[in-house]
Amino acid sequence: MNLTHLDDNLRPKMVDVSDKNATTRIAVASGIIEVGQEAYDNVVSQSNKKGPVLQTAVIAAIMGVKQTSTLIPMCHPLTLSGINCDVEELPEVPGFKLTVTTKLTGKTGVEMEALTGVSVGLLTIYDMLKAIDKGMVLRHIQLEEKSGGINGDYKR
Repeated sequence: MNLTHLDDNLRPKMVDVSDKNATTRIAVASGIIEVGQEAYDNVVSQSNKKGPVLQTAVIAAIMGVKQTSTLIPMCHPLTLSGINCDVEELPEVPGFKLTVTTKLTGKTGVEMEALTGVSVGLLTIYDMLKAIDKGMVLRHIQLEEKSGGINGDYKR
């Protein structure tokens, strides 16, 4: 088996992408945070003492995307051309679904950036609500779709 993050001496390395062609690459990831009813009501009524929870989560998701290469050892620093975040209220759960879309024209994909953004955004919601509900659960952090690159497109 040829492991791309190990050299011939089995030492860790970052994959050399210099010979790859630059293509437009897009990744979409999502995740859900389940919260108690009191925490949910606190968010939708915008009465949280720490500030606007969902808006803060979106900012945190964007920051998480931009910091991926400093958090995940083998990720390349990227020049992103776009980041979009969407939060959906899920009253039946109760909870919230965060979707992050990342885009660039480059030589490596943006899946890890989208997944990191979702994770950081959901953790921010947890942080802002933990005084109300310590039993929150993050679920289904997953890649929804990606396009571009040699491995082609993927859709869940």
